[in-house]
Amino acid sequence: MDTIATIKNILKEKIGAKIVEIEDRSDLHKHHQGRMNAPAGSGHYDAIVVSESFVGKTTMQQHRMVYAALSEQMHTTIHALSLKTYTTEQWLQQGSNLSGS
Repeated sequence: MDTIATIKNILKEKIGAKIVEIEDRSDLHKHHQGRMNAPAGSGHYDAIVVSESFVGKTTMQQHRMVYAALSEQMHTTIHALSLKTYTTEQWLQQGSNLSGS
């Protein structure tokens, strides 16, 4: 299973994410010093995560939930992760639908 599929599966399982959209941005960072010292095979990702478990939580708490769910990957296959997190209601209010990834 590839890294993106693994991340999606973990977030759906551990925090009940309804939508997980991930973009691999590793190529944009390949010459950065921090990237050159990162574990082999690790990457930079942008992620949108929609979950009902975010209801009543601050953005920081939501991000901590995602990082906790991906703790193992943060030490191996993920070098950097940029997050946008939403509750289902927030996601729908911005005009998006729930048929995402």
